[in-house]
Amino acid sequence: MGAASSIPASVPFPQRTEPRRPRRGRPAEALLKALPLFRAIEPAALERLARAAQRRPLRAGERVFGRGDVPTGFYVVVYGRIRLLGRGRHGERLAGTVNAGQSFGEPVLFLDRPALVDAEAATDALVLHLPREAVFAELESSPLFARRMVAGLSARLEALVMEREQHERRDGRARLADYLRRQAGEAVGHTFVLPATKAAVAAHLHLTPEHFSRLLHGMAQQGLLRVEGRRITVLQPQGLAASAR
Repeated sequence: MGAASSIPASVPFPQRTEPRRPRRGRPAEALLKALPLFRAIEPAALERLARAAQRRPLRAGERVFGRGDVPTGFYVVVYGRIRLLGRGRHGERLAGTVNAGQSFGEPVLFLDRPALVDAEAATDALVLHLPREAVFAELESSPLFARRMVAGLSARLEALVMEREQHERRDGRARLADYLRRQAGEAVGHTFVLPATKAAVAAHLHLTPEHFSRLLHGMAQQGLLRVEGRRITVLQPQGLAASAR
């Protein structure tokens, strides 16, 4: 199913902590209302979608759907992070990540095509599944919901175009530095865990696994960051930002 939007390199992530997990058993309507896509839509539309929504708690590593699966709806992330994994020249490729408050799976739902990626929980997570029948019915009856869906997909496409332009203008070191800087912006203390294997992240940045490892090792030798497996600690945020230019 379609990847969630990737934030363009020119827009820094705000530093924030992981959203607080909702209380166990919180009604689906309250969960949806707290998510950007569903804010300000008509109360009746929200109630109908909430009745159709299916809660799906996930453990880290658990799969939501697989490449080739037929779409049954789309998903919104209440908490946690989902990784979208495709196929690249060197094996698995990180196609994108979906954070709390974001949605995924809409493009292939509307195209009625099999999923192009695997969707897995990168951390423990809770997602809500919105069945296709309920979504299509609401699109026909709620103009505001339809506009919000179109706006979300348009923003996603714009972000992908901007990201592609940034990749073409930057060398591999700058692309990696910018990616690490944006990931660190999501974590307190500038420490984070790569959402997928190093090889998959390398493919996402259009780098070979070997080139990715050399660049990461070089940044660690310069004292810009500390690498412990997939766990990265940014030691010099300003130095990393300078490398991303």
